[in-house]
Amino acid sequence: MLLSSSVALAQVSLSQNSSGSNVFSLVGKKDKACVYYDAKDFEVVKTTAGLFANDVKEVSGQLLGVATTKEAPQKNCIIIGTLGYNEWIDQMIAKKKLDVEPLKNRWESYLVQLVCNPLPGVDKALVIVGSDRRGTTYGLLSVSRTIGVSPWYWWADAPIIKKDQLHLRVDKYISKEPTVKYRGIFINDEDWGLYRWSRDNFEKELGNFGPRTYAKVCELLLRLQANYLCPAMHDASMAFHRIPENRVVADRFAILMGASHCEPLLFNTASEWKRDKMGEWDYINNKKGVDSVLNVRVKECAPFENVYTLALRGLHDRAMNASNDMGDRKDMLQEALMAQRQMLIDAIGKPGEEIPQAFTPYKEVLDVYDEGLELPDDVTIIWPDDNYGYMKRLSSPKEQKRSGRSGVYYHSSYLGKPHDHLWMNTVSPTLMYEELRKAYDATADRIWLLNAGDIKSCEFAVDYFLTMAFDIDAFNFERAANYRTEWLCGMLGDQYRNEYQDVVNSFYKLAFARKPEFMGWGYQWTTDKHGRERNTDTDFSLTNYREVDNRLSEYRRIGGIVENILNNMSDEKQKACFYQSLYYPVKGCELLNRMVLDGQRNRWYAIQQRASAKDLKKSAKACYDSLEVITKGYNSLLDGKWNHVMTMKQGFAAAYFELPKLRDVELAPAASLGVMAEGEAVLKGLQSFHPLPCFNTYLRQSYYVDVFNKGATPLKWKTSVTNDWILVSKKSGETATEERIEVSIDWAKVPAGERILGTLDIMSDRGEKETVYISVFNPTSPSLAEMDTLFVENNGYVAMDAASFHRKVENDDIKMIVIPNLGFENTAVQLGNPMAKAQRTAGRNTPRLEYDFYTFEQGSVDVYTYVLPTFPISKDRGYAGHEATNVETKYGVCIDEGPVMNPSTSSFEYAQIWYESVLKNCRINRTTLHIDKPGKHTVKIICGDAGTVLQKVVLDFGGMKRSYMGPQPTRKE
Repeated sequence: MLLSSSVALAQVSLSQNSSGSNVFSLVGKKDKACVYYDAKDFEVVKTTAGLFANDVKEVSGQLLGVATTKEAPQKNCIIIGTLGYNEWIDQMIAKKKLDVEPLKNRWESYLVQLVCNPLPGVDKALVIVGSDRRGTTYGLLSVSRTIGVSPWYWWADAPIIKKDQLHLRVDKYISKEPTVKYRGIFINDEDWGLYRWSRDNFEKELGNFGPRTYAKVCELLLRLQANYLCPAMHDASMAFHRIPENRVVADRFAILMGASHCEPLLFNTASEWKRDKMGEWDYINNKKGVDSVLNVRVKECAPFENVYTLALRGLHDRAMNASNDMGDRKDMLQEALMAQRQMLIDAIGKPGEEIPQAFTPYKEVLDVYDEGLELPDDVTIIWPDDNYGYMKRLSSPKEQKRSGRSGVYYHSSYLGKPHDHLWMNTVSPTLMYEELRKAYDATADRIWLLNAGDIKSCEFAVDYFLTMAFDIDAFNFERAANYRTEWLCGMLGDQYRNEYQDVVNSFYKLAFARKPEFMGWGYQWTTDKHGRERNTDTDFSLTNYREVDNRLSEYRRIGGIVENILNNMSDEKQKACFYQSLYYPVKGCELLNRMVLDGQRNRWYAIQQRASAKDLKKSAKACYDSLEVITKGYNSLLDGKWNHVMTMKQGFAAAYFELPKLRDVELAPAASLGVMAEGEAVLKGLQSFHPLPCFNTYLRQSYYVDVFNKGATPLKWKTSVTNDWILVSKKSGETATEERIEVSIDWAKVPAGERILGTLDIMSDRGEKETVYISVFNPTSPSLAEMDTLFVENNGYVAMDAASFHRKVENDDIKMIVIPNLGFENTAVQLGNPMAKAQRTAGRNTPRLEYDFYTFEQGSVDVYTYVLPTFPISKDRGYAGHEATNVETKYGVCIDEGPVMNPSTSSFEYAQIWYESVLKNCRINRTTLHIDKPGKHTVKIICGDAGTVLQKVVLDFGGMKRSYMGPQPTRKE
């Protein structure tokens, strides 16, 4: 069983031996240790001692004693305490048994050391000293992880391996300070899962969120070495501060309470503002009423440790009612924030700079901030992403000098335009690392807050986000790509490590291209006439580049792997953990994609009168039913522990989960022949024959022909070819629905030439005949060897994956960074560290990527570049330069030594191009350039704004066909 990945555990490890100078026995053959804390220490230390004792019991069956320092110690004991709050630790320090100098004035750090004869009557003591109350807790709970208790033992039912004895090898260790000071989650959009689970299952007696739920949340955060919680805020769930016991619970776990970006001074405006008693939530006409209510809340919370949100937005996370003049809005917000700050100073009795305060310029508030809002220098600016994983703004060089530094508010779940993503967390881990590392490097090291939705389905994102926040320097792109496997093995063991990594790699690749929630292909809230999403056909092509076939084939493959793993597990707890952490996400995404795309194929096949349309209708319905079954299976795990927590039907306006519209087909009474060639045009009135894409000697692919039945009786068919160099996978057959023939070329027999033509005839036993035209491109020059390393024109286009560049040009500032498990082709390239200075794209030696290709054309060519839709890092990026702008990002595109054009990765939020880009995680830019003659050429992607991430490049000479992700790379594998 691997240890949990949530913390480095080099200081303590399990030992097979019970003796040795650096070995400590928690549970031996005849005895067990006892945990001692000082009664004057913080409440969380006592709480953690009890958690640890229970952890040991879960592993060994033995419950450790928990006692205070007023009692006589055992010979073998664990002594835990916060620096300055434990008399036994003070004695050891005085006797030079412990050196705690490195802990002084540090944040949330701890010392672990095995001390021999520390006190009279004690042979050995495992001593854990924290620089503060959370440091002590983190130190002790790191030992829990060592003995095999995952932070997710309750929330994800991570199994615990039983051991009769527990012996620890202990090396002196002093932990680092966390890289981010305040690290936590925001429970949001909880109406459809966690709220119903609490109401109807976990806290039935309260009928809502309450102390029991928050105790479990706070324990999880503590075990993940986090310290910050913004509670659920929707009006369905009871506001956190309406139950005073909630504050006591949070303090018992040493969790600082905060509030979301729209909840000023920990006041939940969505459910706590009562218009009949308090008047309108209107700072212009009811300023006194607003301030008086906030002042009461500050006084209630002042005895506890909090991060206070300075804010003034409207009710229910909307813009505040105010003047349309931006200057007036700025003045109103300025006055409100200064009043809130003064309330804090008065109630807490400390200078403002000693009270943690945060301001989040979210949505329209960013525009108000840009109007010239003046924040006290010590207030932390929490920069939000665009709700889809891309940071909208980071601190400018001037803002980076602020004493309050900055933070991030990041979404793993979201309810809003252009579409919710609430069901399944599929945000790419490598994208998260790319964006969050960039933010950290721009001084976002004070507060990290993750919108974690219901927590359930976002478990991995919570762990990953908080682990990075604790030690971001322990990560790089490779670890980011592998971390979900690391996390799974930490809970479930190493047996299926290779399978996990295989599945995870494909899972994120598929969902990156299109999240499951976006498969309905509708926009939400785009018109008052019809607020709900209206599902349509997807943009995935049923005929070009095998786009749908490949997507569904891969989903079926990984769905089969997780099905087999689940069936091979016998332990109920292990199965439950695997079901939640991998099986349900993978199987759910597979079934939803099959349901939607089989439905789309059914509608198309019905137009063609294919008999197989009936089977597709059944398949789509079966997938819909299976989604219901596996969701009920989730809720029934472990005798209904999670009943009501999982549903597909989140949100007010989404419809992606609905059974798609399905069509019946009118079949002829007798068998009737139909033929469809791969890539055949789907437009009526365009052509009256069946052409396959041209076979290219430099790529040597195969293409398919579908032989389908349009009648009610089985179809008998056979083929004949005009030339012996035409190879077919099947020459005859009988089918009630359809069969697929793979067509390829015998390159040893086919004549040389650029316009070789042959035909494939398909006949039915009723005398029907369809002809498929086969074009072959087999020139004598250039040779295969000359083209071996080049991307080559194929059917009128050239496609290149970003990672397969032929050359890279770098300088001291810009290095090309290959990012695994990101992008349409599953590997992307970042053009330099985002913190590096912008480059001049027109320069002769500017850093760039170069891709060599061969074309048989000359003239205009459309160059499509696929990039991540990232924003400019800051508003104030310095002087733009002559004939340049800093409003948008830019990178360069050119062919050979031709002109350099400068497309952008960025867009204004809520613009159409932003809508389209975030839904597909890709900004696709078209640049029209010119090629002077056929032959070998080079397309160059030049660094402009450092940090641009390239996914792929496609050159269209007029042959590229309609698809969602574009054609696959045209280079011989």
